[in-house]
Amino acid sequence: MLQFFRQLHGRAGSLVINGDLFEFWFEWRTVIPRSSFRVLAALADLREAGTDILMIAGNHDCWGGEVLRRDVGIEYHVGAWEGDIAGWSGRIEHGDGLRPREDRRYRMLRRLLRASWAIRAFRWLHPDMGTRLATRSSHASRSYGARDEGRGLARIATELLASRPDLELLVFGHSHVAALSRVAGAGVYANAGSWLDAPTFLRLTGDRIELRQWNGSAEGLHLNAVDRVPEKSLT
Repeated sequence: MLQFFRQLHGRAGSLVINGDLFEFWFEWRTVIPRSSFRVLAALADLREAGTDILMIAGNHDCWGGEVLRRDVGIEYHVGAWEGDIAGWSGRIEHGDGLRPREDRRYRMLRRLLRASWAIRAFRWLHPDMGTRLATRSSHASRSYGARDEGRGLARIATELLASRPDLELLVFGHSHVAALSRVAGAGVYANAGSWLDAPTFLRLTGDRIELRQWNGSAEGLHLNAVDRVPEKSLT
């Protein structure tokens, strides 16, 4: 991933990270997780080179703050983001907790973990102890693969795009299942999959969105593409 970030210099107008870049991320007042240092440095270099970076918080890294925003220069966003991206009207969301039945228990846990009082309490722990506690559970979810093979999020995407004719592009993550398709009569649903399982990424231009696999080159291997104009969709 570090090589991939470095190869984006001068190539990418912007970079979107759709959550769970880190196994665990938390900002104490003067301390951050040590394992994140090289990635943060690479992103800071990329930002200083002129590439805008948008990071949507995932379930592993939803406790970001001044370090990401001020020191690294990332536009760090908790929750769904909507706006113009490469000329497309888009919505980007990590996707955790969206399935109405399957994610019911997780939504309760997420509400607790993101509560302001819980964050303040966690900050009182020594960083070594806090990191150790957090990574015990995060190792299990890193190997997570959606039991429904991504169908739950795909169904939600289909329903959302059908109800939102203003959206041209909807991007989810979280399921670890790469996807790229047009919803009939509506916009495009995309999921970059999991870099750890297979280093796949999405490449977006004004005319097309592509699913590619990194092979040592920033261009990568072409896997699939959908044109912005529906009549030119590719499969």
